[in-house]
Amino acid sequence: MRRMIDGYNTGTRYVDDQIAKIVAALKAAGVYDDTAIIISADHGENQGELGIYGEHGTADDGTCRIPMIVKWPGGARGVRNDKFIYNVDFAPTVMELLGGEQQPLWDGRSYATAITRGENTGRDEVVISQCCHVCQRSVRWDRWLYMRTYHDGFHLFPQEMLYDLAADPHEQHNLAEQHPELCREGQWRLSRWHDEQMQKMALTSNDVTDPLWTVMREGGPFHARLSDGTVPGQPNGGIKGFNTYLKRLEQTGRADGAAQLREVHAARIAKSEAAGV
Repeated sequence: MRRMIDGYNTGTRYVDDQIAKIVAALKAAGVYDDTAIIISADHGENQGELGIYGEHGTADDGTCRIPMIVKWPGGARGVRNDKFIYNVDFAPTVMELLGGEQQPLWDGRSYATAITRGENTGRDEVVISQCCHVCQRSVRWDRWLYMRTYHDGFHLFPQEMLYDLAADPHEQHNLAEQHPELCREGQWRLSRWHDEQMQKMALTSNDVTDPLWTVMREGGPFHARLSDGTVPGQPNGGIKGFNTYLKRLEQTGRADGAAQLREVHAARIAKSEAAGV
């Protein structure tokens, strides 16, 4: 565990050192003050959050919180924005900084004044989705992260999870049972967001299908379907691959997990066996 965490931190330090070399080269060339520098990432990495190590497959803070450091010529310095911001907010932000026009179909909102004047610009909540490793949708507001799981990707997540990220930044203590009122608020926030997105799609797109439910219709995340993919025309059928996975768990000291998965997916297993697939 120590080797893994230290290795990850070493990788971060290596990137920091390379950025320092680029900054030094810009200063040496005399163009640093006139150069925009943007540092970001495509995803975070869970290092113990939700019991996951070295992976980024959940709709949580560990996976979806990314750095966004902007140095803009003539912009504010030493400012930390504590509002929530989507990665899709960056395109309209750059467009405004460059004096261009905003596009009507963009989901993002510009936070250019945070960069130019140091204003605390952003959102009061953000909704995050994961449809690749699991099917989850979550909402982040104030100090809270409310997570709703539709397909657990064989992680055995409960349907609802609630975390107080101010007191529990590594998501170790699910407070859903202790705070049903906050779960209701989280679900209300998700429902409100979903309605807004579907209404926008209905007005501007030929497709009014939530992509999360497309993945669910296909049988869930590809790696976590019951099928091994060998049954033509039955993406949700066939349990050969699932049984192979359970056998692997049993052979590697995780028989308890295999037993829980059999219980959770008992109905689907019975359906596949009855169909002879």
